[in-house]
Formats: sequence, C-alpha cells, structure tokens
Amino acid sequence: MSNRLRSMAVGERPQERLERHGASALSDTELLAMLLRSGTRGQDVLTLAGRLIAEAGSLGGLLSWSEQDFRRLKGIGHVKALQLVTVMEVAARVANRNHDREPLLNRADLVHAYFQPLLIGLDVEKFWALCLNRKNRLIKRVEITSGTATASLAHPREVFRAAIRESACSVICVHNHPSGDPAPSAQDNHVTRVLREAARTIDITLIDHIIVGRAAADPLGRGYFSYREAGLV
Repeated sequence: MSNRLRSMAVGERPQERLERHGASALSDTELLAMLLRSGTRGQDVLTLAGRLIAEAGSLGGLLSWSEQDFRRLKGIGHVKALQLVTVMEVAARVANRNHDREPLLNRADLVHAYFQPLLIGLDVEKFWALCLNRKNRLIKRVEITSGTATASLAHPREVFRAAIRESACSVICVHNHPSGDPAPSAQDNHVTRVLREAARTIDITLIDHIIVGRAAADPLGRGYFSYREAGLV
C-alpha cells in the first residue's frame, strides 16, 4: 500500500504547511493526522485519519466517541485513544463556552443559533429550560432531562422549579432532535400543552418551546421549530 505522506512533496506535507500558513490551511483529515502523529504498518497517518473521519461521518462526529470507539480502528491503542478522547472533550467545552454571559434570547432564531455549539456530537435527546430576566436575557440554562436518541421526558415541575430558583420572569423550553429534523412529534405537542397549562397556574411566562435540529435535515431549511411562531404557545 502506498504511503500518502511520503509521496507528498516535502513542502506540501501537513506539518510544513501548518508552519507556513497556519492551522486554517489544513483539511480536517490533515488536522487529525497532526494529532495522531503516526500511522501503523501498512497504513500511513493520513489514511488512518481519513478512516476515522469516514467512520464518524465528520470531524465533529468524533466529539461523541468514547475510548472504545477509537480503539475499534486498527492502530489506535489505549493511550492514543485516551489522548483523542481528551482532545475531543477540550474541543467540545471550548465550542460550548458562550462568551456573552447574558445573551438576548427573544426570538427562536437566536435560540437556535445559541444552541448550535451545544449540539455538536450530541446523539441523545436533551431538554433544557432557559431562565430569562425581564429583558429576555439569559439568567441560566438548566438541563432538565437527558434521554435516548428516541425519547425524552420533560417534567413541568422540574422546569418551573428551576425558573423559581433562578427568580426568572419567563422561560423558554428547548429540546433537540438527534435526527436533525425539528418537526414536532405527538409527544412534543403533548408536553407543550402540559407546560403551557403549568405556566399559567404559577404565573411564569412560557415564551416558547423550541425544537432544535440542523438546517440540512429540516425540510423547511431552518433547523428549528418554534411553537410560538406556529401560534401554539
């Protein structure tokens, strides 16, 4: 089997291009190859990196991989797998960090944009309550439940307990569809009705319930569904 790295001109190899042009000049495969540093017998590092990305579906897909996932590929042992898991966790935490401590979340598109970094590599369904102040700025994001890829349970008492604890004036409920298609299910509709009635009872405004996904998987091309925009909240 040919060695792709050795067949490259010296000046075109990933390390040399990184030194000359910076990390942004490298492809996803080349960046991952720099982390791996070496390949295995019969498999150069670029080929190994390409196989990892192909198995995960994308570079972002590797963020949710465990040590066991990495070790499925020949040539990745215990130590290398742990190093890769560590790097992916660092990347996920950096992506999830929101530099605006009190983002304005008064529209569904802003909520969708806010959640995009949080969805990277996430393959289970989660439900969050966004506790807002009087100006619709975020006080705190509270994870209510974390389910499987096919089901999630939202308990109104937990949602509004969090809102009361944070002295929130209003709440936006958000959950993700791991498939990427944000179209609401019958269960989603039921949960929204229950949340709406509970909000009226305790006099905390339920501004919206938003389902977040990916624009590429949304037939409407938006990547989210807003119950408020649909007139259902």
